[in-house]
Amino acid sequence: MAKPCKTAILISGSGTNLQAFIDAVEQGTLELNLCVVFSNNPNAPGLERAEKAGIPTTCIQHNDYPDRESFDEALIAELDRFKPDLLVLAGFMRILSTRFVTHYCGRILNIHPALLPAYPGLNTHQRVLESGDAWHGSTVHFVTEKLDAGPRILQGRLAVKPGESAEELALRVQAVEHQIYPQAAAWVGSGKVVFRSGECWRDGKQSDAPVIQNF
Repeated sequence: MAKPCKTAILISGSGTNLQAFIDAVEQGTLELNLCVVFSNNPNAPGLERAEKAGIPTTCIQHNDYPDRESFDEALIAELDRFKPDLLVLAGFMRILSTRFVTHYCGRILNIHPALLPAYPGLNTHQRVLESGDAWHGSTVHFVTEKLDAGPRILQGRLAVKPGESAEELALRVQAVEHQIYPQAAAWVGSGKVVFRSGECWRDGKQSDAPVIQNF
């Protein structure tokens, strides 16, 4: 029987997506070995979530390093001690260097609160409302050197409600994230979804579009 995929989760803050992973593993609906939780912020509340769940934690502060590249070298050395098969960015507020992305090529996942390729970057909920879009949601994707542009794996989609605020919409999207992120990671961890030649492959076939789940 294959061992669960060793997964490192990287956070900078509260760790609500981390908690979704912890809950899914504890409930038996997610077969991943959460081998370490890393943060660049020693005060991140997500570290407490990990410790309560019995997951090893580690922290390196980025402001102890003169530039992004030297921090990422230290981060690589620290993460490699745990030999992770998969890295999950869960509110990790750092732009990764080319060196880091290349080192873990095809093994880094991120989630973005928009239906990519629409609305990369920040303030997605407000931008969706201002554009009058009927649909919004979140996208799990492989990380590449270009921000928010890696091959898409899974999207959770919901209808925008008339008159709702950006804050209300953000909460609904966050609830979707807590469901689709562990699901997408499980696909990658099991080999159902792989990164190959710069593309997402699902069930042995190249997938140009993500799986879409409506909520």
